[in-house]
Amino acid sequence: MHRRQFLLKSLAGILAAPLAAEAQPGERIYRLGLLDYSSPDAARQAQWDAFRQQLRILDYIEGRNLALERRWGQGTTLDC
Repeated sequence: MHRRQFLLKSLAGILAAPLAAEAQPGERIYRLGLLDYSSPDAARQAQWDAFRQQLRILDYIEGRNLALERRWGQGTTLDC
């Protein structure tokens, strides 16, 4: 009788294991590109910091669910 109980409990544990081991989906990370034609001086940084603060208010936090890609043009233009 003990052998049957052991086999039934083992079988039930093996069948239940895949159901309990499902992973939760990760939080989506949004990628945002910040393009500016000038150089990163103090005035421009203050504007971008205010923009990032507003994003934080909307619960977009850099490093958690937001990745910011910054590019500065240094005042140069491209001739196409």
